[in-house]
Amino acid sequence: MTFIDPAVEQYILDHTTRHDELLAELAAETARVTGASASMQISPDEGRFLTMITQLVRPEVAVEVGTFTGYSSLCIARGLSGGRLHCFDVSEEWTSIARRYWERAGVGDRITLTLGPATETLHDLKGPVDLAFIDADKGNYPAYYELIMARMEPGGLILVDNTLWSGHVADPAKDDETTVQIREFNDLVMNDPRVTTVMLPIRDGVTMIRKN
Repeated sequence: MTFIDPAVEQYILDHTTRHDELLAELAAETARVTGASASMQISPDEGRFLTMITQLVRPEVAVEVGTFTGYSSLCIARGLSGGRLHCFDVSEEWTSIARRYWERAGVGDRITLTLGPATETLHDLKGPVDLAFIDADKGNYPAYYELIMARMEPGGLILVDNTLWSGHVADPAKDDETTVQIREFNDLVMNDPRVTTVMLPIRDGVTMIRKN
């Protein structure tokens, strides 16, 4: 999903370091195997952004909620410099694809995958968490946010995907359940005195949240 003009989107992609053959192969397999669900995969420019942010933050502990077939986790893992990525997802089927590509990329030893509802499994995560990426079911965004925040020291960074939701959050005529859920989450973060936040128009909207 994107709200950006297609010509502008293509220009952005043309002026962002391209993904390599392995990521391109993963994107192609995801499109072939998952059908319409392939829209859940992040774009190449967002993937490059995740790698760069990880390189800048240099986390010891990174977290991803919503792994799907592994494109975003692979991008984060490649940015690690000695840290570890903990991935949380509910699908054995989709994450089995992720596991194959992690191994092929040589980053499988940096990643721990936990299957099950993250609202439950995140309780077992040991902190402190330095970097997190949330890209899962939108109704549970507030729960994931709070569980991760509780395990973060000041200076920790949370990235949240799809926070512009094809631009629907800014359209008063849109009142479907998911749009309302994302609006409520955006308001929650904006009014949280514990954090400083900036919303970026990358792909479908990425919010950067730094714990004060």
